[in-house]
Amino acid sequence: MQNKLIRLKVIGISYSQTQSGAYALILAEEKGERRIPIIIGGFEAQAIVIKLENLEPPRPLTHDLFKSFAEACGITVEQVLINKLREGIFYSEIVCTDGERRFQIDSRTSDAVALALRFECPVFIESQILNEAGIVMNAGADEEQKKEGEVVNEKKQSVVSEYSDYSLEDLNEMLSDAIGREDYEQAAAIRDEMARRKEQG
Repeated sequence: MQNKLIRLKVIGISYSQTQSGAYALILAEEKGERRIPIIIGGFEAQAIVIKLENLEPPRPLTHDLFKSFAEACGITVEQVLINKLREGIFYSEIVCTDGERRFQIDSRTSDAVALALRFECPVFIESQILNEAGIVMNAGADEEQKKEGEVVNEKKQSVVSEYSDYSLEDLNEMLSDAIGREDYEQAAAIRDEMARRKEQG
């Protein structure tokens, strides 16, 4: 009997409180309350954040290059599937097609999600894995997530005050400069400030 597949959405990236220098990729089921935190490295986190923030790097990153290469060869990614969980490590496969045949490629989950964002394709997880590793976001879990995101939230607050005195024109120039230097963390922070002002009207 084939395991049921559940569609996930990408919530975002948080600093990991369990591993120094690592990040947590947060995925959540589309029609439910369970979430999956996956520990990933800095490079993979950057590749995901760039796409989530809609930043345009001056040069293609590895995942952008993979997408361009695949499309040049007539290959597209149909979906990503998280299909194994062994000793706390999630394993995934990328389901591709060239129009005539379908094939699967083994992948780290962080790379698979980075590519799913670029190909705008769905991410699925086998129900058995979600049942085993999913965290229900009740009041207690919300408190834990708040603690997990304290560093991120504090940083965002300091960033807002750091950029609040600049004009929109200055911020646009700084954003272009940050992207040109491939400082995507600063670029995302500037985008946050610009988005905050837009929300305030």
